[in-house]
Amino acid sequence: MSQTVMQNRRSEIETQPDVELRKVFKVFNGETAVRGIDLDIRKGEFFSILGPSGCGKTTTLRLIAGFEEPTGGEVLICGQSMNGVPAHQRPVNTVFQSYALFGHLTVWDNVAFGLRLKKCSHADVQQRVSEALTLVKMDSLSRRFPAQLSGGQQQRVALARALINRPPVVLLDEPLGALDLKLRKEMQVELSNLHQKLGVTFVLVTHDQEEALSLSDRIAVMNGGRVEQIGTPSEIYESPLTPFVADFIGDTNLFQGKIDQSYSALLNVVTHKGLKISVCPQDSWNGSHGGDVVVSVRPEKIQLGSQTDGMTHAPKTRDPMNCYEGRLKHIMYLGTHVHYVVELLTGENLTVLQPNRPESRIDLYTPVQVYWSAADCLALTP
Repeated sequence: MSQTVMQNRRSEIETQPDVELRKVFKVFNGETAVRGIDLDIRKGEFFSILGPSGCGKTTTLRLIAGFEEPTGGEVLICGQSMNGVPAHQRPVNTVFQSYALFGHLTVWDNVAFGLRLKKCSHADVQQRVSEALTLVKMDSLSRRFPAQLSGGQQQRVALARALINRPPVVLLDEPLGALDLKLRKEMQVELSNLHQKLGVTFVLVTHDQEEALSLSDRIAVMNGGRVEQIGTPSEIYESPLTPFVADFIGDTNLFQGKIDQSYSALLNVVTHKGLKISVCPQDSWNGSHGGDVVVSVRPEKIQLGSQTDGMTHAPKTRDPMNCYEGRLKHIMYLGTHVHYVVELLTGENLTVLQPNRPESRIDLYTPVQVYWSAADCLALTP
């Protein structure tokens, strides 16, 4: 084989996705749980599958793991078709939310279990278990039993057990779901550090938007058994393609209406309640005059100012095309930020998120003005 052919083959292997789903369907008792999913998960990527309960994300992970077989389509791992290949023969390991540790075995024996099944030598078991426990910072607790560990410690053991066989792909099925908020944050950092250190492919299933945004290289957002959008965290958050993605990823205000006027650089939208909103359309926009539209504006993009004797204390840099009067209906103190609900004169409610600064606080029921730039909202096809 020539050197050029060998280099091309090596390049092809290096760029080949670790996980591929090709038009994958899964039907349970006549109900379709996964509807024609196409996915490419790159080698060494931290990829998250995100969505609400019942959207098909866990079924998708189980199809990759081999716990379910597709009704239609094909699953490939490391370039090889996995259709008909049982779970224990696939080059993946799974970390479950329930940890699935053996209660009668010590931490050491739990982690060593897979190696002993493979009849690895005693010296190899000793070395690899020691390395895995050190990696997850559990080497000092190796002789304890699962019942003697905290939730976070049990999760570390489950991770060590999944990594011990050095699989090219690690599947994470809501692994932090049973942890309290503080510990969950700590384990997110640990997961990110582990991924960077090991360089293996991580596939995470979660319903936690913040978790997916903070950990992932890319995210697939699922809804009703389909993938609605795949992109980087910033693409998913800043440029959602559908109202569902905009609403599910973080908080947003959605206004349904029709396009009243359309220009190359500006859309004028009138909502069902008569609110007029100006929007700078994104490149992908293909709506037309008179057509239905959903406008999305994030709470942190909205500025808020009180009115005193008819004068607004808001900065004068506001875009007059998207400036509205209303009344402060609800205040929620969040520590670093304050969450406001404003009832506009049209009757629509608007959520606003502002940094917590004493000089900017506004009292409940105060008349206010809200405003945002036409470039800070999105026009989406309903």
